[in-house]
Amino acid sequence: MKKSKGKSTLSQNTRRLELLREQRQRERYSRIDSYDPYPYQLKFHKTGSEANQRLLMAANRIGKSFCGSMELSYHLTGLYPDWWEGRVYRQPIIAWAGGVSNETTRDIVQFELLGSPDDPEAFGSGTIPKNLIIKTERKPGVPNAKSVALIHHVSGGNSSLFFKAYEMGVEKWQGRSVDCIWLDEEPSREIYSQAVTRTLDRKGMVYMTFTPEAGMTETVASFLNNLQSGQSLTNATWDDASEKISSMNGEKGHLNETVMEQILSSYSPHEREMRKNGRPSIGSGLIFPLGEEKIMVDPLNIEDHWPRIAAIDFGWDHPTAVVWCALNTEEEIFYIYDCYRASKASPSVHSAVIRSRPHFIPIAYPHDGNRRDSMGNPGLADQYRNLGCNFLLEHFTNPPALGNNKGSNSIEEGLMAMLQAIEADKFKVFSTLSDWFEEFRMYHRKDNKVVPLRDDLMSATRYAFQSQRYAVAGKDPAWTQDVEYRNYGII
Repeated sequence: MKKSKGKSTLSQNTRRLELLREQRQRERYSRIDSYDPYPYQLKFHKTGSEANQRLLMAANRIGKSFCGSMELSYHLTGLYPDWWEGRVYRQPIIAWAGGVSNETTRDIVQFELLGSPDDPEAFGSGTIPKNLIIKTERKPGVPNAKSVALIHHVSGGNSSLFFKAYEMGVEKWQGRSVDCIWLDEEPSREIYSQAVTRTLDRKGMVYMTFTPEAGMTETVASFLNNLQSGQSLTNATWDDASEKISSMNGEKGHLNETVMEQILSSYSPHEREMRKNGRPSIGSGLIFPLGEEKIMVDPLNIEDHWPRIAAIDFGWDHPTAVVWCALNTEEEIFYIYDCYRASKASPSVHSAVIRSRPHFIPIAYPHDGNRRDSMGNPGLADQYRNLGCNFLLEHFTNPPALGNNKGSNSIEEGLMAMLQAIEADKFKVFSTLSDWFEEFRMYHRKDNKVVPLRDDLMSATRYAFQSQRYAVAGKDPAWTQDVEYRNYGII
């Protein structure tokens, strides 16, 4: 008996729907099969064949995290595509993937590898095929975050993937040997060094994918200016994902002029080159490319409950400079309300000026304050302490990164933090401080370096701004008696 034409058509349509559903499932839960890299991504992957330490320093919105995630998925599963020219792992591996915090690791790194953490239906929709995810374990205390995932490798065994965060501290990045580590967003130098150490005995590799938002840090500088054997730097800009660029399969890039203009408009002027070109935003020109009216305010009353901090930059031929600052904790505004600058004078002269201000205010100072002379005499910091100045116990460092005990001395880190505060209207200077504004107008870079001329108050300001963690409140002229100095790192 013949089937009716209507039933045959219905059967065909049902089959088409089933095939379409299967295709959509494959597209969602096996994205590894559909990766269509841009030329810059192909180049970056290829560098893994020879380099054990790699950096993809890239612009925003061009797919750098996806690139890093896709590479790690190949290594974890062994499912390398025919076009692959990078490192190949024929056996299961131990891998780490990390970001700045537990939350950002979950929302970016875990998201790219395993799928959206907030949607159970999205589990397995990342770059690791769902059917190869054997099991996962939750990270205690972080909603929807994973601590480890077991991934099937085509060789027959299982790879282990551990999720980590820089805020966990250096000690959590110590211990076992690892084959491959992916760091999304820039780590501290200490975290990066530990990651490299973990891969040495397995001859493994560490690769990073980030936009250099912190400027010319030690890590960025080492790849840009001092590339060593076994290291590789790939730089990618918006042009590398624009409509003018075709992917491996001929698809046009996802960024057009309209989109790029929209993205640029959301960033402040000093950030745009960095966001667009994936390069640290330094070079020649003014360090603070903003009018002084942005930060200048008429003198106002400094409340007793506002924490205060001071800082000094030592000098002789060039001036010794001091700034006094206060933090409006309610509005989170940093005020510079007083300053002093004088050259060719002894610590006794400068200390008299300092002592004329409230004694309770802690004073930050640079590392050369601890330097003894050739005769072994006390350093400048101790000389000022002996003259009655309230210096901090330790020399200046930037605030430690999350999980670290010690901060860096990076100039660029401090300047970037100050510039961000200025642009957010959280940094103000009393209009009466003419010496300060004189330096502000002239403070500039040349050939990627801060020019060390007439920068004494600017240096002191950077020390003070980055030492807000030591600021304390008090009343003039006496110290608040119920607060112990050493609680604040003050003698």
